[in-house]
Amino acid sequence: MRQVVMTKPGDVVVEDRDDPTILEPTDAIIRVTATCICGSDLWPYRGVQDVDHQVMGHEYVGVVQDVGPDVRTVKVGDFVVGSFWATDNTCEICRAGYQSHCVHRTIMGSIGTQAEFARVPLADGTLVATPGQPDANLVPSLLAASDVLGTGWFAAVAAEAGPGKTVAVVGDGAVGLLGVLAASRLGADRIIVSSRHADRQALAREFGATDIIEERGDAGAQRVREMTGGLGAHSVIEAVGTQEAMMQAIHSARSGGHVGFVGVSHDVSIPGSLLFSTGVHLHGGPAPVRRFLPELLARIWDRTINPGKVFDVTLPLDRAAEGYEAMDQRRAIKVLLTPERDR
Repeated sequence: MRQVVMTKPGDVVVEDRDDPTILEPTDAIIRVTATCICGSDLWPYRGVQDVDHQVMGHEYVGVVQDVGPDVRTVKVGDFVVGSFWATDNTCEICRAGYQSHCVHRTIMGSIGTQAEFARVPLADGTLVATPGQPDANLVPSLLAASDVLGTGWFAAVAAEAGPGKTVAVVGDGAVGLLGVLAASRLGADRIIVSSRHADRQALAREFGATDIIEERGDAGAQRVREMTGGLGAHSVIEAVGTQEAMMQAIHSARSGGHVGFVGVSHDVSIPGSLLFSTGVHLHGGPAPVRRFLPELLARIWDRTINPGKVFDVTLPLDRAAEGYEAMDQRRAIKVLLTPERDR
């Protein structure tokens, strides 16, 4: 099969590798219908994280090709969506709703889903089958549920977005934009998005943003306070992972407010005195996407939400390097890759 490999920062290639096989009785093998490039993939691409011939990708949808003898909830031929964490969904942590911290978890990025086929460990706890074979125009939205929609949804839930709330969103990538969609669907009264890019601003408004600001950092936090009578937002979504973004998020929140942080943290340090003095609640980390998958897939299947709009570029798998470059240069919000060969 063909699989995307990052040989070193800035260098992405597509290699021929052995097809995956069942290794554990709880495994499934899927033929990947669609995969994509994540904003978090750009950290090693830019040299912020070490990388050396790493298989890439952790977002995926596809059709089950084979299952281990202990798999019970999916079968060959099912169209499935899976989380970027493989989890048993039965341990005490999973049952509490934090599948991303499952005691038996495996990160799908270590397996690599930017490929024609993928092995999914713990298939019963990881994969959710759709009611049938989806129409082609539903596939991007189903793919979004694998990570960025579930992550944005978790961020909004962690920030306690809902009726009567003003929500501020720091980050206008796919996760931030889908955090806007989630906050809107959860009933937030007002959603303020920090963005300087016209295409992302337009999509944010389509997803439910009521206000766009272009300020960032301290200026962005101050602008949110000015727009909320000096108090700050009830709920803030942080979807970047940098020190500046985290400080903007905390300073944008009112005293006693809630920050849902899902940006992959890079050298973020939060002064204890800041938390003590503001009373701001922090909740986040890697999203337990599996918790939300059944609800999100139902909303997508019923066409009540269309998160697939975050994919503004689609490329064949062989042109993955172009996709990384486009996202790195912010010429694309999110790139969808189609692994299937022409037949």
